[in-house]
Amino acid sequence: MLSFRMELPCLCLLLLNCLQSLSAGNDFYTSIGQMTDLLYTEKDLVTSLKDYIRAEETKLEKIKVWAEKMESMSAAATLDPEGYLGNPVNAFKLMKRLNTEWAMLESLVLSDTTDGFVSNLTIQRQYFPTDEDQTGAAKALLRLQDTYRLTANTMATGDLPGAKHKTFMTVEDCYELGKIAYSDVDYYHTELWMSQALKQLEQGEESNIDKVTVLDYLSYSIYQQGEIDRALDYTKQLLKLDSEHQRANGNLKYFEFQLEKQRKADEAEGKEPGKKETTEKKEKSKKVSNHQIPERKKYEMLCRGEGIKMTPRRQSRLFCRYYDNNHNPKYVLAPVKQQDEWDRPYIVRYLDILSEAEIEKVKQLAKPRLRRATISNPITGVLETAPYRISKSAWLTGYEDPMIDVINQRIEDLTGLEMDTAEELQVANYGVGGQYEPHFDFGRKDEPDAFKELGTGNRIATWLFYMSDVASGGATVFPDVGAAVWPKKGSAVFWYNLFPSGEGDYRTRHAACPVLVGNKWVSNKWIHERGQEWRRPCSLNETD
Repeated sequence: MLSFRMELPCLCLLLLNCLQSLSAGNDFYTSIGQMTDLLYTEKDLVTSLKDYIRAEETKLEKIKVWAEKMESMSAAATLDPEGYLGNPVNAFKLMKRLNTEWAMLESLVLSDTTDGFVSNLTIQRQYFPTDEDQTGAAKALLRLQDTYRLTANTMATGDLPGAKHKTFMTVEDCYELGKIAYSDVDYYHTELWMSQALKQLEQGEESNIDKVTVLDYLSYSIYQQGEIDRALDYTKQLLKLDSEHQRANGNLKYFEFQLEKQRKADEAEGKEPGKKETTEKKEKSKKVSNHQIPERKKYEMLCRGEGIKMTPRRQSRLFCRYYDNNHNPKYVLAPVKQQDEWDRPYIVRYLDILSEAEIEKVKQLAKPRLRRATISNPITGVLETAPYRISKSAWLTGYEDPMIDVINQRIEDLTGLEMDTAEELQVANYGVGGQYEPHFDFGRKDEPDAFKELGTGNRIATWLFYMSDVASGGATVFPDVGAAVWPKKGSAVFWYNLFPSGEGDYRTRHAACPVLVGNKWVSNKWIHERGQEWRRPCSLNETD
């Protein structure tokens, strides 16, 4: 007698707890730390899917055994039907099979084994990344490509500096990046990624994306960049594959007309007809046009480890030392390691200033509180998100854990500055291509209300902890002076944003470079003017 019972495991409590820490539309791409939860979610989904597959296989195996049994019995019975049914037992069993057992088989075939998997998937989908996350992650790849001057092939083959887990991009992946660039009217990147997709198709990679579709995007993006001759070449390639393609046929006539018109204009002006700009020249000019703003160019060069270098004479004036901040009792017997990173403005690094246990505790406290990082609107003073700051942050106080007070006291002991008027410890985790473009920490004269609500004056200084090493990228750079400080786990950097006179030091304009490979965690303390009157006396000279 056939019997069948399907048992799929319920969604585990651990998964539910994990999902409760996530929320829909939570800008996952802005924090690598929170994205790690998605890996465990996906792992549980795979487990549920495999349970479903096993249930289906069990069901099919039972049907297969039944079919083989019936096939053997029917073959023997039909050789001598009357003789077979002459046995009353056989006659009884035939009645029983057709009346009962085939009905049970029908129930087995119609049984739905998808309930467990589908219900799990439905529950989890509400916590999945959104279209905004996918688009944000895609644009991050394009930003990394530009900042670190990576070719599409380098990224597609996963050959990134410092990468431990090499991952190849499929034709579909390249095509998706090209489409997102196209939707953003970014024809330069559309061409790069559609060309990569075409290259992989021509190398024999199997894909649901066909050459015709890729060539259609490619020819149009090249046309939009003013290279009609190349656009015509790709259109002809497309028509060889699909001679009935309506848009390509129209484009063919239009491109030929435009090229003939251009040829006649060149002849009239005495130019050499048919002379084409090379792809290399085009890309070079494209890069130049992308760096009209000198600061942007300096910023990206510093992120790549290029840019302004300190002279040997200035370099010789930078030292490393054991530091106790004028014989502070806590550090007389155990001074900290301090090294100069830059001279003007003075940027100093403290090594091994945060222990592994402290780092993990701070991350543990911050992770469930992480929210999309904001900037202060220079006009309204209102906090808002910005596309040039890709990270999530959380604010921690001593109420969360006494360790935060210990860390704050350490900053006070080493800087000699009052912490009671400082902002709370801010913890930040950067996302895919996470960055914070050039900005000032202090409020400028045209931002008189920047910190009015705090009532503690301007940000006199910045203390920045590095809570992780970064495999590639992620430097803190100062484009105006050419300084670049690279993340080192457990260390901290410190600089003054204001001169002793209270005037802003515009040389401290800085940026967090995009994280190319790795997971960047930092925490910072913004120290304010109030309470520092006797600790850092005011100077009468504006820039002293």
